[in-house]
Order: sequence, then C-alpha cells, then structure tokens
Amino acid sequence: MADPAAQLAGYGFAVFVLHYFDRTGTTPVVDKQTAIRHFPVWGKTVWDAITHVERQPAVDPNRIGLLGFSLGAYLALSVAAVDQRVKAVVDFFGGFPKEMKLFMRRLCPTLILHGDADTTVPVAEAYYLQEILEKKAIPYEMQIYGGAGHGFNGENWQDARRRTLAFLQRHLPHSAKQ
Repeated sequence: MADPAAQLAGYGFAVFVLHYFDRTGTTPVVDKQTAIRHFPVWGKTVWDAITHVERQPAVDPNRIGLLGFSLGAYLALSVAAVDQRVKAVVDFFGGFPKEMKLFMRRLCPTLILHGDADTTVPVAEAYYLQEILEKKAIPYEMQIYGGAGHGFNGENWQDARRRTLAFLQRHLPHSAKQ
C-alpha cells in the first residue's frame, strides 16, 4: 500500500503529516473517553498546524486541504467547520461530530470514503455527513465500499487513492502563484 502523503507530494502537492497525538502524549489507539477528552486539544493542534503550513514558501495559502483517517477525519471536518482557510477535506472512514453542528460556521467540498461493513466507525456516520452537506448545498462526493471495514486494501484502496487525487486536483487547483 503506497503512502498517501508521498503519492500526493509526487503530484505537486505540498504535504505535511501531523502527529496530533504528540501534543497530549497519547498513542493512536485511544478509547472513546480519551478521544473525547483530548479532541479539543487535537483540533487546536490541527488549527495551529494550518497556521504553520500556510506560512511555508512552498504553500499557496488559498489551496489548503485536509485529509484524515478515522479520528483524523473527525478532526479535519471539525476544523474545516470553523476555519475558512480549509478549502477541501478528504474523509477516510471518519465522520462529523454531532456536537460540532452547534459551532459549525461553514464546510468546504468534501470527499467521503467509507466501508459499509465498518464496525469501528459505522457507515451511518458517512450518511450523516452527506445529509449535512446536502442541506447546506456544499459540494461533496461519496463512495461507500461494499464489504469494506475500517480501512481499505486492494482495489478499494486503489480506487480511494484515485478518487482522492482527482478530488484534490479539482478543488485545490494550481493558481498563478505556482
């Protein structure tokens, strides 16, 4: 399975990989209570990372997108709901926290990729996000992979990679600055 960051960098995207768990000294395997307790700090970490990234010479601050897997997708969507600097989000088997509807100011074009057999983050989360995006008339694409659980492999992974690249190329087009 190819590294998604390396693949996107190979297509000319400036890619930064954020390790938000480092801020709280936790590991990527967290229980629900730990996730709830640290979620605001991790969201602030994503916000701070965007501030850092947009100042980098190789970055066009008008072309910032977030890609998240599982909990990372929840964080990406939560930050995108309040931060206008985020222009696109790719959600790999994550979702949008219901509590964020109270704070949501906006959302941006979103690609939702989810398996219908996911027992960690039920596919209902994908449909909940779809409903929000449709009600707000926000562009989105969605692919639900039949039989796929929490993570993709084989042809599903290849398809998700292709969709991700095409989506980001469409919603974060190269500007005159590049």
